[in-house]
Amino acid sequence: MPETTTAYRICPLCEATCGLELTITDGRVTGARGDRADVFSHGFVCPKGATIDELENDPDRLRSPMVRDGDGWREVGWEEAFATVRRGLDGVVGRHGRQALALYLGNPNVHTLAGGLYAGPLARALGSTNVYSASTVDQMPKHVSSGLLFGDPLAIPVPDLDRTSYLLMLGANPLESNGSLCTAADFPGKLKALRRRGGTLVVVDPRRTRTARLADRHLPIRPGADAYLLFGVVQTLFAEGLVADTPGVDGVADVERLSRDFAPERVAEVCGVPAEDIRRLARELAAAPGAAVYARIGTCTAEFGTLTNWLVDVVNVLTGNLDRPGGAMFPLGAHRRPGKGTGPGFRTGRWRSRVRGLPEVKGELPATTLADEILAPGEGQVHALITVAGNPVLSTPGGERLGDALDGLEFMVSVDPYLNETTRRADVILPPPPPSRSPHYDIAFGEFAVRNNARYSPPALPLRDGELDECTILSRLIGIVSGQDADADIDESVIAHLLGKAIADPSSPVHGRDPAELRPLLTGDTPALRRLDLMLRLGAYGDGLGANPGGLSLQALRDAPHGIDLGPLKPRLPEVLRTRSGRIELCPPPLAEDTGRLRDGLARRRTGLVLIGRRHLRSNNSWMHNLPGLVRGSNRCTLQVNPDDAGRLGLTDAGTAKVTSTGGTIEAEVEVTAEVMPGVVSLPHGWGHGLPGTRMTVAAAHPGANANALTDPLALDPLSGNAVLNGVPVEVQPA
Repeated sequence: MPETTTAYRICPLCEATCGLELTITDGRVTGARGDRADVFSHGFVCPKGATIDELENDPDRLRSPMVRDGDGWREVGWEEAFATVRRGLDGVVGRHGRQALALYLGNPNVHTLAGGLYAGPLARALGSTNVYSASTVDQMPKHVSSGLLFGDPLAIPVPDLDRTSYLLMLGANPLESNGSLCTAADFPGKLKALRRRGGTLVVVDPRRTRTARLADRHLPIRPGADAYLLFGVVQTLFAEGLVADTPGVDGVADVERLSRDFAPERVAEVCGVPAEDIRRLARELAAAPGAAVYARIGTCTAEFGTLTNWLVDVVNVLTGNLDRPGGAMFPLGAHRRPGKGTGPGFRTGRWRSRVRGLPEVKGELPATTLADEILAPGEGQVHALITVAGNPVLSTPGGERLGDALDGLEFMVSVDPYLNETTRRADVILPPPPPSRSPHYDIAFGEFAVRNNARYSPPALPLRDGELDECTILSRLIGIVSGQDADADIDESVIAHLLGKAIADPSSPVHGRDPAELRPLLTGDTPALRRLDLMLRLGAYGDGLGANPGGLSLQALRDAPHGIDLGPLKPRLPEVLRTRSGRIELCPPPLAEDTGRLRDGLARRRTGLVLIGRRHLRSNNSWMHNLPGLVRGSNRCTLQVNPDDAGRLGLTDAGTAKVTSTGGTIEAEVEVTAEVMPGVVSLPHGWGHGLPGTRMTVAAAHPGANANALTDPLALDPLSGNAVLNGVPVEVQPA
């Protein structure tokens, strides 16, 4: 009889971080379902988590390092692979200097322990300003607005979903995405519970999404115009005397002056939401006993992304809903210590890109200018690229040009389990093992959770012969990139640094203690886990390496396979702030200046069709289209068109449309539906598979159309460098 066992782990496939119960048969993951005892998800699971066995056992998944051999590939051992990487990178640095190196970090990095621990050190080890990531095609406007308001780009308030009585949601569709920058397992269930307890859900979106259909009210809005609607809400709050007391907040009067140009009647003409609906939003938000405004990717990937995300929290502040139960609150991850309420503040533009002069934000440059830096000759030209879990050829505007640029690199190395549209250009591919064979702790998403918790997943299965843990892969890559020995103990130096800081900090539980006494107390089978143990034990709920008996540690999480509940969110101001003033700076100069661009847009005449993206529950960007269970059924990569527009343009349901923009032209199957408002067409992001040289059989059989062939790499939100993926002007006709 087959030997069957059960293992528990956190799903690493989206931001919901649901607990999974894995079925393991004869050393293979053969099934998965929701872990009913998980303290955070309570058994909820979506189709992605339920098909994790297909991801584990995908025959296209790379199992050994690959080195390019002429026009083909050959499998090699890890030592040969790392030696090839060292020769390639050292050669480029020797010929051109360190600025010739570039790094691209993809979205899956935030879903792994390895990415959480090593992506930052890898970027610093590069010794180059050419650092890029998926953040600038996703959430960078939220980081910038939070950095300017609160002094910390990671201080992102989330809606207190379990206690709120009123939720205004813009550009988000958590019934499909499971939520983002707001970690909430069973987001759909929490929204239904909000309505059952008599609360109100209002969704602002150009599409009548599944989330909008659940809401009390759906307000269709012209894509990219969310900032106008929110400024109309702000103006109403001031005009009608609805602003709450704002202790600890600077700049309220400045915001009031700026809002005078954005009365509801003026902005209604731009955003398409009637003035009375805008006023009603302001009144309801001000009157609710606990209300929150939440906005996500539809607002970030737009022309006024940073302004919109700033105004989200301006409304939360002005209505008295920031940092109070039922409002928008700041989670406290188990690996973090509370702050001191002041800091150096946040700024951007510490350096600029060589070709387009685009400012640095949060240590990186806009992803859409990577191709420029590779193609433009001259001092500082990029000649070598490292990608970690990224597929920018599909996921960034101008991807075809970037793909051509990658062919001109002298050397490229990718950490990735697939031969995809980007890694097919590499010289070396270093594949991490499947999720079940890696430890997991959510470093990123613990800081966005709607309820504080701590959960750790040990490997459910041991590494196979020839597999190397991803933490080890990235650690060795850091050693090579920084010029050290490939076996240099990166983690020990980080541990020494963290201990040194803690010992010198009077507020730390280990203040004044001897590091030689503390270091042997750390537990963990690997250097990465010993680092994690230190972070947990020095964190807000930690045992302080013995100073706080009963507190968190890695062992405590090992002993709690379903996680540890740390309770509801609690008010954290002012300690969360890192501004120099120790106050919320509600009207930072960069944002005040950018309102001029928004004001100019009031006079702009808006005609013609515009393109937006959309999410799907069985997808996450470009990296889950090779699993049969997630692509079966009808075609999801369709161009949604309103019936009025379809009739006017001569489009038919299931026919083919030709879509053209300044960025390029694609063809896509038409889906005629009233779910999308007139004047708007919608195409999902992350498709366009099947390019020559890839090895993803299922994805190639369901290629879809690449929406980023239509987006313009020159169109950016100027404050964040984020790509504009929504509100793209297009022309549509029958193919």
